Amino acid sequence: MYLKTILLFLLITLTGAKVPKEFSARVIGVVDGDTLKILYENKPIQIRLEHIDCPEKGQAYSTKAKQFVSNSIFGKTVKVVNKGKWHWNRLIAEIYYDKNQNINKSLVKNGLAMHFIKYSKSKEYSELEQKARINKVGVWSLSKVIAPWEYRKAKKNKTFIEK
Repeated sequence: MYLKTILLFLLITLTGAKVPKEFSARVIGVVDGDTLKILYENKPIQIRLEHIDCPEKGQAYSTKAKQFVSNSIFGKTVKVVNKGKWHWNRLIAEIYYDKNQNINKSLVKNGLAMHFIKYSKSKEYSELEQKARINKVGVWSLSKVIAPWEYRKAKKNKTFIEK
């Protein structure tokens, strides 16, 4: 019981850490297209990219999304902009790199992520997705597109397997 209490305290302390609304940090890992790890004040923090949802492992373009993020920001110092929201032990944020490039928007623009309308009402992200659809880039070049949130739901219910 004592060990569980200590572990719970550490989990809350480390993952729900107070961070400024804007700060710089080095990217130390890319988990997938929309999740990465940064090092801030010598502490690792997991970031969930705000406004977007990338294809899940097993879906077309999931590897390309992860590779795009890795090629763009891994090992670099980035600017993290957040509203102080945490979900599943991840800080929800937008990431800026290379003279104010936004990785979240770049993913949508390149058809490697969808606007996550369940959690975002951003008109700008909707417009970026619409342009990617029209130009048939990334996932939008496929004949059948399954949103990542639908894929997760179906996988959970075991209603289909995508090849």
